[in-house]
Amino acid sequence: MFTLPHSFNAHTMQSLLLVVDIQDKLSPAMPRYEQVKQVTVQLVKAAQLLHIPILVTEQYKQGLGETDQQLKAQIGQAEYFDKTHFSACKEAGFLELIASYKRPQIIVVGMEAHVCVLQTCLDLLAQGYQVFLVMDAVSSRNDLHRDLAIAQLRQAGAVISCAESVIFQWTEVAATPVFKEILKIVK
Repeated sequence: MFTLPHSFNAHTMQSLLLVVDIQDKLSPAMPRYEQVKQVTVQLVKAAQLLHIPILVTEQYKQGLGETDQQLKAQIGQAEYFDKTHFSACKEAGFLELIASYKRPQIIVVGMEAHVCVLQTCLDLLAQGYQVFLVMDAVSSRNDLHRDLAIAQLRQAGAVISCAESVIFQWTEVAATPVFKEILKIVK
């Protein structure tokens, strides 16, 4: 008997990867910066392999700099969106841009978890998007603030997950050439 997949599964044709403000000048203040960057690179590589679009926000570039250069090199072709509002959704044109992808599942990574990530995710949820927060790919200067943001987003209806879960949900099946490439990404 065939059943529909659970709505908490991320699907390649429904997903958009949203990378929030992983910028060079934030690195000294973020205790999990390298982990967030490494996990984000895994998601980026999997998204590219599976043809999932990637959207990157940059908060106040003149003060915080551009997206981390190593990450930017991995991302390659993606859309970048400048913002000064903490919630990207409050910037002119952002919601229209998100809607243009026609992807109801927004997979979110970035920083700071309790500021830009939290506010953007809450506004995306309010707009009817299904938000997947990748817990091992978000950071704040203070881990307590990060944990509180994750708890608040769980209460608000976001799916809290990890990068490997999302990547394997996207992949769906083993013993394929794509699966072999995915294994190289997650190992």
